[in-house]
Amino acid sequence: MNTPNTDFGEFSGISLSGKILSREQCRQVLNCPDTKILALLDSAYTVRFHYFKNIVNVQLLTNAKSGLCKEDCHYCSQSRVSKADIKKYPLMAKDKLVDEAFKATKLNAKRYCMALSGTGPSDSEIDALCDIISTVKKQSDISLCCSTGFLNMEKAKKLKEAGLDRVNHNLNTSKRFHPQMCTTHSYQDRLDTIAICRKAGLEVCSGGIVGQGETDEDIIDLLLALREINAESIPINFLVPIKGTPFEDHTQNLTPQRCLKILSLARFLNPDKEIRAAGGREYHLRTLQPLALYAANSIFVAGYLTTSGQTAQEAKVMIDDLGFDSEIEVSV
Repeated sequence: MNTPNTDFGEFSGISLSGKILSREQCRQVLNCPDTKILALLDSAYTVRFHYFKNIVNVQLLTNAKSGLCKEDCHYCSQSRVSKADIKKYPLMAKDKLVDEAFKATKLNAKRYCMALSGTGPSDSEIDALCDIISTVKKQSDISLCCSTGFLNMEKAKKLKEAGLDRVNHNLNTSKRFHPQMCTTHSYQDRLDTIAICRKAGLEVCSGGIVGQGETDEDIIDLLLALREINAESIPINFLVPIKGTPFEDHTQNLTPQRCLKILSLARFLNPDKEIRAAGGREYHLRTLQPLALYAANSIFVAGYLTTSGQTAQEAKVMIDDLGFDSEIEVSV
């Protein structure tokens, strides 16, 4: 689709007014000609600046429990259908995770995140997490987030009472495409866990993974669903085709420009939410990574779950060179 006459400046006005772009306008964003990408980013930046100025929230993530998962998510190197060569281990020791949280605090990161592989945490893992969370909170005011899989109300409340601020539970994709990505749980299962966490008083971080074979309509549906659940934070992951996973051959032409268009649409449809250029940004955006920050206002540093990423020092240089404010404290 060629949209040479699209006025992307109009889209920022629609977004800032609280209205929702039409599906045709969403398609225009995703099919923006590459030659118009700067005009699109300028419009997305207008919305981003209105709510977040030029501040970039930097977050650290620890893969606190790796592998050993019974789910069959086709993108994931930790799933039961994956043959990827990764480290597999149970929940890390308390001292290790507390130390990682304090490293994030020293870095002046906005948030520290702990991710656990698996369908959901056992009672003993919940108790261990609560102990870790309460220990960190007694000595630091850093925001804490956990990605734990599925939770019931009792477990969600325990985490909240221990001091957990936020739970990550991604929708991952559209309702239509979900069965092609995973068969061991449903899209509704994910919505149910998000509703439980919200009822328990926890903030919600929920996003998706693009590049799995979904259509533009699926991307639009995902971003509209994230608006509907009112997620405080929306990580946009770009599929890294890991050898040994069912999606190892999925490339789907995720060019740097394509990634920027998706981030821009995420900003238009969720204007006042934290939009994170998350997993795969280094792999797919490459030299255009700095441009992502005109739409997104958050990034991870120092790696992801089973893939490496940009160091904190490298991220600070990138953000400073852009003229934005990272707030992180590292020597470069």
